[in-house]
Amino acid sequence: MYIFRVLSVYFLVLNSSFAIQTKHQDILQQLQLPAGFSISIYADNLPNARSLTLSDTGVIYVGTRQQGSVYAVKDMDGDGYAEKSYVIAKGLYMPNGVAYKDGNLYVAESNRIIRFDNINEQLASPPKPQVIYDQFPSDKHHGWKYLAFGKDNRLYTSVGAPCNSCLPEKDIYSSLVRLNPDGSGFEILARGIRNSVGFDWHPVSHQLYFTDNGRDYLGDDLPADELNKWTQKGQHFGYPYCHAGNISDPDLADNKKCTQFTPPEWKFKAHMAPLGLSFYTGDQFPKQYKNQLFVAQHGSWNRSSPHGYRIALVEFQNNTAVAETVFISGWLTKDDKVLGRPTDILQMPDGSLLIADDSLGVIYRVVYK
Repeated sequence: MYIFRVLSVYFLVLNSSFAIQTKHQDILQQLQLPAGFSISIYADNLPNARSLTLSDTGVIYVGTRQQGSVYAVKDMDGDGYAEKSYVIAKGLYMPNGVAYKDGNLYVAESNRIIRFDNINEQLASPPKPQVIYDQFPSDKHHGWKYLAFGKDNRLYTSVGAPCNSCLPEKDIYSSLVRLNPDGSGFEILARGIRNSVGFDWHPVSHQLYFTDNGRDYLGDDLPADELNKWTQKGQHFGYPYCHAGNISDPDLADNKKCTQFTPPEWKFKAHMAPLGLSFYTGDQFPKQYKNQLFVAQHGSWNRSSPHGYRIALVEFQNNTAVAETVFISGWLTKDDKVLGRPTDILQMPDGSLLIADDSLGVIYRVVYK
């Protein structure tokens, strides 16, 4: 009887994984990857899945923007599919950013950062979160945040502009900031950042790279979205006076010159909406991918002919961005039907990549064999 029950559970899990892959097979078949790579569904039923973070026990925590929920999923048997899922919190205020450290989950809402202590041990019955910082603005416009721990063990996040293009009244807007895990030591590191929802540290130079979404209503092809590099406190990246390093704002430039500001390290096409990014440091992919940058391009929302909806690869040489190619495409069909929108990228210990999709509510897994 015991053996029968074990086998029943095994086949139930196996069938569940097969059912999930089958459910999304039409979309998976549309996705195009380089030779040798394959993509599958890692987790399903995660409405508005946005940012990802990994715990030391293999739990993936998932933030959302519109849903107000935080999820946890885990692959229990190492087959590349997360059989277990949990709802860590509901009703939060755009809890887009998630970061994990020392057993605790940090969540960035629009107006604050909260912490769930000893979360791995309480997935089925999560504890009440502790508020560690609550002095962020509460604006919905570009209020959602990315969150990550830096090499200095401090929390990094950004505060977007409360508008499409304007001169914010408070210094906190359009900034890159950091603080200690207990909420102390808050400081503004850089300004002139319109809307950054993704950053990572270069594995060799250890410098911080972040995406920034350019302003709207300057046309289909202007201004370029940006990949920026933060190197020192006090940098200004141009917004709202200058866009993409060389375009003066028609309304707000005043007497400011683009040469006064830090230019982008790389320019994406306008309205690609680059979000999460990850430097690849694993050993599973071919060696040409080592230390290269994967970027989730969420896709345009008001361009006359949509583009984006893909994973791009930014090639680095001598710690400098030199080229951009498409790594995964197909979420945008030839007749402009949107099948999915990638939002964040997470490298797993085995060298595979996880990709969140807030439109389909799934996490994909990319492997190379």
